[in-house]
Amino acid sequence: MSTAQPNFLFIITDQHRADHLGAYGNKVVQTPNIDSVAARGLTFNNFYVSCPICMPNRATLMTGRLPSVNGVLSNGLSLPWGSNTFVHMLRNVGYRTALIGKSHLQNVAPLRVDDWNYPPARDGSIPPLDDYSDAYLSSRQGEIYENERRDLWEQNPEREVVSPYYGFEKVRLASGHGDRVGGAYKKWMLAQDKNAESYVGPENALPDGRFSAPLAWRTRVPEELYSTTFVEQETISYLESHANEGSGNPFFIQCSFPDPHHPFTPPGRYWGMYDPVDCEASASINSAPDDPPPFREMLWDEFRQNDREHRVAAYAVTEQEARESVALTYGMISFVDDSIGRILGTLDDLGLTDKTVIVFTSDHGDLMGDHGLMLKHCFHNDGLIRAPFIWSDPEAKDKAARTDLLSGTIDIAASIMGRAGVQPYHGIQGYDSVSAVRAGTELPRLGLLIEEDELPVNANCRTYLRTRSFVTERWRLTYWMEHAFGELYDRLNDPLELNNLWNDPAAAADKSLMLEMMMRERIAHDEMAPRAAMSA
Repeated sequence: MSTAQPNFLFIITDQHRADHLGAYGNKVVQTPNIDSVAARGLTFNNFYVSCPICMPNRATLMTGRLPSVNGVLSNGLSLPWGSNTFVHMLRNVGYRTALIGKSHLQNVAPLRVDDWNYPPARDGSIPPLDDYSDAYLSSRQGEIYENERRDLWEQNPEREVVSPYYGFEKVRLASGHGDRVGGAYKKWMLAQDKNAESYVGPENALPDGRFSAPLAWRTRVPEELYSTTFVEQETISYLESHANEGSGNPFFIQCSFPDPHHPFTPPGRYWGMYDPVDCEASASINSAPDDPPPFREMLWDEFRQNDREHRVAAYAVTEQEARESVALTYGMISFVDDSIGRILGTLDDLGLTDKTVIVFTSDHGDLMGDHGLMLKHCFHNDGLIRAPFIWSDPEAKDKAARTDLLSGTIDIAASIMGRAGVQPYHGIQGYDSVSAVRAGTELPRLGLLIEEDELPVNANCRTYLRTRSFVTERWRLTYWMEHAFGELYDRLNDPLELNNLWNDPAAAADKSLMLEMMMRERIAHDEMAPRAAMSA
């Protein structure tokens, strides 16, 4: 095999903070297998997502383009079927491509019109016809956008994902989180135990008085039937089939674990693997930042009134609840790490390790007690926007190398294509950050842009809310459009993000410079596709 075309094993977890790995300094969570990849690879210390929620950031991963450009502004909006992706590009040059586990490039539930309240309706006006209710006359609905709908998989477990699916030839889908995952996983689970449905959910949970945190239950689903095992076994099966076929084509496998993510349901021995006493809550758990976002106070008011909502949105927690949530998250992470160890062992057994680039990252982080809050949506704290990124290339011979180069999800597509020797397509916005580190060069950017658009049904906001951030090595600047509220944090001198300098006269010059740099980066990221066609 040409060194220009190695195999790729791309491993991605979900709501997984960078500091929830041994390789990133965590002394409690046990992740020896992921740490072993870092020990023989390159670890990025300053790696940031393009959006701290699933669908927009996964669309950025696939396209190398910001959410505002790739067309996936928020959860609930599928990636346009006609989108080019780096997986298409690999497939075009002979790669075999597979996606195993979570995808979330399309909606997993049917759309609800009442979830959208922007712009607000005008009294007495004639509403537009359904086909003319949007700026685009071709809406992202219909059969081609129903590949991941969990309700349709429940109705027909024999369903198959349309292939190639954004470039993936083979897809083994696991949609959802905790012990309530659907898609192809559900059929796999029931094939092994026809009674498995009776193990799922809080209504079937095993009693355990040690944990009382919200969204946590001791699942009856055994380890061997859990979604983590499904992803592990399907990945191993793909590797073995590839080796048995003797194909001369390289492969790209996206091994995508639904965990860690709420609800907190690590199965079997992983449930009580960590004692909350040993799991430190965030150092900022009992501290509110100066001049906090208005909806943070709303969440604390709900908590004080015993009226907090437990859903996908952020919620306030006590220190004990945060410790329990961290302990259960560590259990999920260790289960994933053990599965990764068995996958890496299969690479060794099949003689593929020396031909395979291994990449590890996560979709985004979780508040995990930062400023007394859990989960995500509408916040851009460092624990949410900073993700792990580890790159192990057998030909680079790295030994626990690290870099402070500012990089992010937007750079993954270009980095993989660069290693495969594939020219990036017109309109891509990320850079080959791995090659930049190897060459000792800086990337042509002033900082990283982070975008988040939220629907009320998904978040802790009451109306459509747009949040934009700009991150440099030192600063995080964030602005909430609908609230006209800003944050400015000196990340080097205030790592807990407690001192909001947005209105501090002493930081006015830094704020002004950050706003100018952000504006310049936004212009640099304006849409440049499609390429102009020459007129006759």
